[in-house]
Amino acid sequence: MNARRFLHYLAAIGVMASLVGWLTGCQKQGGAATDPNVDYYTCTMHPSVHSRDAKAKCPICSMDLVPVLKKGGLNTVATKREAVPMLSEFSVSAERQQQIGVTYAAAEKKPLHHTIRSVGMVVPDKTRRWEFVARVEGYVQKLHVTSPGERVEEGQPLLTIYSPELSTAERELVNLLDARDRATAPEGRASAERSIDAAHRRLEQWNVTAPQIAELEKTRKPSEFLTLNSPFKGVVENVPVDQGRKVMVGDYLVGVADLSVLWVWAEFYEDELSMLAKGQKVLITAKAYPGESFEGELGLINPFLAETKRTAKVRVNIPNTSLKLQPGMYVNIELSMDMGEGLTIPVSAVMPTGSHTLVFVDKGEGRLEPRFVQLGKKYGDSYEVRSGLKEGERVVASANFLIDAESKVQGAVKLSGEPPSMEEKP
Repeated sequence: MNARRFLHYLAAIGVMASLVGWLTGCQKQGGAATDPNVDYYTCTMHPSVHSRDAKAKCPICSMDLVPVLKKGGLNTVATKREAVPMLSEFSVSAERQQQIGVTYAAAEKKPLHHTIRSVGMVVPDKTRRWEFVARVEGYVQKLHVTSPGERVEEGQPLLTIYSPELSTAERELVNLLDARDRATAPEGRASAERSIDAAHRRLEQWNVTAPQIAELEKTRKPSEFLTLNSPFKGVVENVPVDQGRKVMVGDYLVGVADLSVLWVWAEFYEDELSMLAKGQKVLITAKAYPGESFEGELGLINPFLAETKRTAKVRVNIPNTSLKLQPGMYVNIELSMDMGEGLTIPVSAVMPTGSHTLVFVDKGEGRLEPRFVQLGKKYGDSYEVRSGLKEGERVVASANFLIDAESKVQGAVKLSGEPPSMEEKP
């Protein structure tokens, strides 16, 4: 065979091979079942990769390709169903359990108590606090109390003011009393009584008490001195004036506070407000008195929330007859609530597995059953169990991670696309 004929022979073989390959490809394409809802297949890590082959892999990272569905003219990546564990019993010998420190706890019904905690500051009760302000011009004649913190009794003198205006007002009252006594006609006595009432109100506005006015009416002797007395038993809060100083109307003279009842202002988050109610009892503790507690009750819940902190202020009323608590102290507040009864297991018995919660149930003779449970709220060191366990069943309460490793080694936990059943086991 010469060279030219050999070349023609090779060319003929190449054409035939190409034709066979084209026919075979057409047959495969015609026979393959394609999903009409799939536009193409792509890689979730490299979206630039497009393929028509469902079994193809990403040429960059070798990951399986996922379908992109046709939906309303928009491409949507199809998501795969989440894999969840399928559970089966496995065995761990008693000797092995002892080596890794396995302990058990029974699912039991018990009362549930929820505790809310906060921090607050002690302040005086505003209804038991009084600030004396000068209501008439004069001079501080004498200070009967000199320093904050002094204890005073109800009616005890605090300070004395010298005021010529006061003397004039008292002399006017005495003259009106004399005029009433001299009046013989009913009209004259009635007019004098009206003037006397007006003089009483004027003196009362100047901090002259009713007993002092009654004493003036009895003695008929006006005085230019006004003594301010404590309205209740309490503690001197502040004395900003000095003896001999001139005071004008509106000047702050002395403050007294009754500390037998105090307030505590605390803040609670907005999701806790539904649990609060006026009159609820609270427990107060302070660092100044370790091991000692005080009882108070909720007196006010402010409905206006702080926009940034999302908290509301709550006022607690505390009896303080021993005067141990002092304004300005920081205290801790605990509010305990009875939440009924429920089935509980220890927090240490729970194994979180992403979107599900797992416990290991003791089936006896070293056999353990992994089981999904639905939990309620956490109460202290226990969880409320909504479903998945029955009262009296024993669960692993310690060394859970080691038991979980044993279960995976023995194949007791396998992946599946089916969601787990949350019904209680018989």
